[in-house]
Amino acid sequence: MNAAQPPSPASTLGPPLWLLAEVTYRCPLHCAFCYNPVDFARDDTELSTEDWLRVLREARAAGSVQCGFSGGEPLMRDDLEVLVAEAHRLGYYTNLLTSGVGLTAERAQALKAAGLDHIQLSFQDSTRELNDFLSHTRTFDLKQRVAGIIKDNGWPMVMNCVIHRLNIDYIDRIIEMAVELGAEYLELANSQYYSWALLNRDQLMPSREQLERAERITNEYRQRLGDRIRIFFVVPDYYEKRPKKCMNGWGNVFLTVTPDGTALPCHTARMLPGLEFPNVRDMDVKSIWYDSEGFNRYRGDSWMKDPCRTCPDKEKDHGGCRCQAYMLAGDPAAADPVCDKSPDHHKVVEAVERANTPGWKGAEQPLIFRDPARSRELAACGKR
Repeated sequence: MNAAQPPSPASTLGPPLWLLAEVTYRCPLHCAFCYNPVDFARDDTELSTEDWLRVLREARAAGSVQCGFSGGEPLMRDDLEVLVAEAHRLGYYTNLLTSGVGLTAERAQALKAAGLDHIQLSFQDSTRELNDFLSHTRTFDLKQRVAGIIKDNGWPMVMNCVIHRLNIDYIDRIIEMAVELGAEYLELANSQYYSWALLNRDQLMPSREQLERAERITNEYRQRLGDRIRIFFVVPDYYEKRPKKCMNGWGNVFLTVTPDGTALPCHTARMLPGLEFPNVRDMDVKSIWYDSEGFNRYRGDSWMKDPCRTCPDKEKDHGGCRCQAYMLAGDPAAADPVCDKSPDHHKVVEAVERANTPGWKGAEQPLIFRDPARSRELAACGKR
């Protein structure tokens, strides 16, 4: 009798528990660290209301239990309340990831009636000057009003602020602002270097001294505030010795559907060469999740090369991030260069050393802000 063969990744695979509905790339903000593709403006096609309703039904039937509505700015979709109501009817836990632009008191009431469970509101900083500079818009006062609207409607107050070299020294003020606004949760998410943030990496990466000080201050506030607010501090990958398990593993729990209907295992996977990702217009969600080549390519470990293939930690980190491997090593099947076992780890070390060089002029270069015109310009140069 032949020995039993190990199960294929698909045969042991669970459902796509987390659906991220990126309903539009339109956005009134121009953040220099946006994770949307650099070439987002190359195609402005968006799924129709009926297409999105079908996606919600198919994903729920495939086992999705949480649905995040994101963008761009999802409030730029006039049918957002319709989509939220259908997601609620289907039994999803729903959350809205928003800049706050477009969330009037009237629209908030409509979303509450539709069954929206949760709103995550983003700030860029604790001051009007820096918040508005980093987003290239005058939105700080609006965000303050939106925070009040969220509280008035009884939603959990969840605040997010992307942390980087330009605002990390004010992390105490950011925490204090979150407390003043009545936030129950605060995510201090250090910028990770993909898409627009990668273009601006030299300007955004903090020094080790800045990072250690910010983490120390965050821990002091955690002890002082206790259960009054939960604070999450996410360290940038470049300052780690081992990579994270990207999206809890490629195609393991997370499914993104982009505005034009392309289905992805993470926000940025579309950049990877040699992969055709399916579109929900052409393929149902269950087939996309279990059968498509794009979702199966980096499941399991048969695709791995050394040092990942023989690494005892491969079940912990799954080789790290495929997009980061491609961006830094030029090969999506390479070890994530964040790992100090990677032959390309020196590229991460060099970027960190630059960020820690006193008087380094790279951090003084102008930021490249997310903008449709700039997106088309960069797309013409092959940037993704």
